[in-house]
Amino acid sequence: MAIGTVRACRRQPTADSRQPTADSRQPTADSRQPTVELRELLTTLTLQPGQRLILDLATMEFRGSSGLTALIAARNHAHVAWADIALAAVPPRTLRVLRVVGLDQIFPLHPDSHSATRS
Repeated sequence: MAIGTVRACRRQPTADSRQPTADSRQPTADSRQPTVELRELLTTLTLQPGQRLILDLATMEFRGSSGLTALIAARNHAHVAWADIALAAVPPRTLRVLRVVGLDQIFPLHPDSHSATRS
């Protein structure tokens, strides 16, 4: 799975609020590498209560349970910080997997990062 933009933002962004983003869209031969990158990124990302962590999965390639584990780790990271989490631009194939395992009931899903930021 390749992780796209990871963005933490306030639920209702103000005109002067800046949203930290990290982009790891670089291709990799190791399917576990993006999962490791996401977990490492989470350790450096400080979320505040009321913020929303948005995982833009537009370029994600789903490759098994390690991707699901990384998404759950991201959710747990947000939960501990009293923050929210949302998935944006989930590819159809990945969406099917999320539905099969019931994670579509856990993660709010949005068509793109912009709509995830506004809601």
